[in-house]
Amino acid sequence: MRTRDLTFGLYADEQGLAWVKKLVEDAVGSRSARIVGETVAHTFPGSELSTADMYDLLAEQWAVENPARSSGARQLVELRVRLVCSLRTWRAIRKATIRTLCPEGTAPHTCRVPWMAA
Repeated sequence: MRTRDLTFGLYADEQGLAWVKKLVEDAVGSRSARIVGETVAHTFPGSELSTADMYDLLAEQWAVENPARSSGARQLVELRVRLVCSLRTWRAIRKATIRTLCPEGTAPHTCRVPWMAA
Protein backbone atom coordinates (compact mmCIF):
# COMPACT_ATOMS: atom_id res chain seq x y z
CA MET A 1 0.00 0.00 0.00
CA ARG A 2 1.20 3.45 -0.93
CA THR A 3 0.11 7.00 -0.29
CA ARG A 4 -1.83 8.36 -3.25
CA ASP A 5 -3.69 11.60 -3.95
CA LEU A 6 -7.15 12.29 -5.27
CA THR A 7 -7.33 15.83 -6.63
CA PHE A 8 -10.43 17.70 -7.78
CA GLY A 9 -10.89 21.26 -8.95
CA LEU A 10 -14.25 22.50 -7.67
CA TYR A 11 -16.48 25.55 -7.94
CA ALA A 12 -18.24 25.14 -4.64
CA ASP A 13 -19.55 26.87 -1.55
CA GLU A 14 -19.07 25.37 1.93
CA GLN A 15 -22.08 23.06 1.54
CA GLY A 16 -20.92 21.84 -1.87
CA LEU A 17 -17.40 21.26 -0.59
CA ALA A 18 -18.74 19.26 2.38
CA TRP A 19 -20.87 17.21 -0.02
CA VAL A 20 -17.86 16.35 -2.22
CA LYS A 21 -15.77 15.44 0.84
CA LYS A 22 -18.58 13.10 1.95
CA LEU A 23 -18.68 11.46 -1.50
CA VAL A 24 -14.96 10.73 -1.23
CA GLU A 25 -15.35 9.42 2.34
CA ASP A 26 -18.18 7.11 1.24
CA ALA A 27 -16.13 5.78 -1.68
CA VAL A 28 -13.14 5.19 0.61
CA GLY A 29 -15.20 3.64 3.41
CA SER A 30 -16.45 0.80 1.27
CA ARG A 31 -12.93 -0.22 0.23
CA SER A 32 -9.64 -1.18 1.87
CA ALA A 33 -8.24 2.35 2.02
CA ARG A 34 -7.94 5.14 4.52
CA ILE A 35 -7.78 8.91 4.32
CA VAL A 36 -4.60 10.29 5.90
CA GLY A 37 -4.91 13.93 4.89
CA GLU A 38 -7.09 16.51 3.23
CA THR A 39 -6.36 19.99 1.91
CA VAL A 40 -8.51 22.67 0.35
CA ALA A 41 -6.14 24.87 -1.63
CA HIS A 42 -6.54 28.29 -3.22
CA THR A 43 -3.03 28.31 -4.73
CA PHE A 44 -0.63 25.70 -6.04
CA PRO A 45 2.41 24.86 -3.91
CA GLY A 46 5.59 26.54 -5.14
CA SER A 47 3.72 28.56 -7.73
CA GLU A 48 2.05 31.93 -8.07
CA LEU A 49 -0.76 30.26 -10.00
CA SER A 50 -4.07 30.32 -8.15
CA THR A 51 -6.82 27.74 -8.33
CA ALA A 52 -9.01 30.51 -9.81
CA ASP A 53 -6.55 30.73 -12.74
CA MET A 54 -6.47 26.98 -13.24
CA TYR A 55 -10.16 26.17 -12.84
CA ASP A 56 -11.84 29.31 -14.24
CA LEU A 57 -13.77 27.14 -16.72
CA LEU A 58 -15.79 25.76 -13.80
CA ALA A 59 -17.13 29.22 -12.94
CA GLU A 60 -18.03 29.70 -16.60
CA GLN A 61 -19.75 26.30 -16.61
CA TRP A 62 -21.83 27.34 -13.59
CA ALA A 63 -22.85 30.61 -15.26
CA VAL A 64 -23.92 28.85 -18.48
CA GLU A 65 -25.80 26.04 -16.74
CA ASN A 66 -27.44 28.27 -14.12
CA PRO A 67 -28.12 31.61 -15.87
CA ALA A 68 -30.80 32.75 -13.43
CA ARG A 69 -28.98 31.74 -10.23
CA SER A 70 -26.40 33.64 -8.26
CA SER A 71 -23.11 31.87 -7.65
CA GLY A 72 -23.39 32.95 -4.01
CA ALA A 73 -20.35 32.07 -1.93
CA ARG A 74 -18.88 29.64 -4.46
CA GLN A 75 -15.12 29.68 -4.88
CA LEU A 76 -12.68 27.97 -7.20
CA VAL A 77 -10.67 25.58 -5.03
CA GLU A 78 -8.72 22.38 -5.29
CA LEU A 79 -9.60 19.52 -2.96
CA ARG A 80 -6.67 17.18 -2.33
CA VAL A 81 -7.36 13.97 -0.44
CA ARG A 82 -4.39 11.81 0.54
CA LEU A 83 -5.14 8.08 0.72
CA VAL A 84 -3.27 4.96 1.71
CA CYS A 85 -4.29 2.21 -0.69
CA SER A 86 -3.29 0.11 -3.67
CA LEU A 87 -3.35 1.53 -7.19
CA ARG A 88 -6.36 -0.64 -8.03
CA THR A 89 -8.26 0.67 -4.99
CA TRP A 90 -7.29 4.28 -5.79
CA ARG A 91 -8.68 3.85 -9.32
CA ALA A 92 -11.92 2.38 -7.97
CA ILE A 93 -12.32 5.23 -5.45
CA ARG A 94 -11.62 7.86 -8.10
CA LYS A 95 -14.08 6.27 -10.53
CA ALA A 96 -16.81 5.96 -7.89
CA THR A 97 -16.35 9.56 -6.78
CA ILE A 98 -16.47 10.92 -10.32
CA ARG A 99 -19.56 8.85 -11.15
CA THR A 100 -21.33 10.22 -8.07
CA LEU A 101 -20.22 13.84 -8.61
CA CYS A 102 -22.20 14.06 -11.81
CA PRO A 103 -24.06 10.92 -12.82
CA GLU A 104 -24.15 10.35 -16.54
CA GLY A 105 -27.41 9.88 -18.28
CA THR A 106 -29.13 10.54 -21.54
CA ALA A 107 -31.15 13.50 -20.27
CA PRO A 108 -29.57 16.96 -20.13
CA HIS A 109 -28.46 17.77 -16.60
CA THR A 110 -26.20 20.02 -14.60
CA CYS A 111 -23.73 18.97 -11.96
CA ARG A 112 -24.50 20.06 -8.41
CA VAL A 113 -20.88 21.19 -8.05
CA PRO A 114 -18.90 21.91 -11.23
CA TRP A 115 -15.71 19.86 -11.00
CA MET A 116 -12.59 18.76 -12.82
CA ALA A 117 -10.49 15.75 -11.90
CA ALA A 118 -6.79 16.48 -11.89
